[in-house]
Amino acid sequence: MKILVVDDERDIQTLFEQRFRKEIKDKTLEFAFAFSGEDALIYLNHPEHQTVLILSDINMPGMSGLELLRHIKQRYTAPPPLVMMITAYGDAENFNKAKELGADDFLTKPVDFNYLKEKFRQ
Repeated sequence: MKILVVDDERDIQTLFEQRFRKEIKDKTLEFAFAFSGEDALIYLNHPEHQTVLILSDINMPGMSGLELLRHIKQRYTAPPPLVMMITAYGDAENFNKAKELGADDFLTKPVDFNYLKEKFRQ
């Protein structure tokens, strides 16, 4: 499964690579990283990306994760990648807005990687 992680915090790449080391080695999961919403859209514009799941932070400078979600759900309809929103703020407003825009799931930081691994198995 190819997963695009979108977060302006660059250390997220190291964290994901450490936590999913076995899955990456076994080639059951493949990660790509974008450090802004704009970079994510550039990545997704390449036809060979084959992304099936996007994990996106909500609060980023420039294009927010919610704006990115809106673009993804409008542009990629056949079939759109699943989008899980990640935020340090577990407030109802962000949750409701993400669901309204078509988010498939909503996670809070710090990410519970055991929970996330279970989600990937579903």
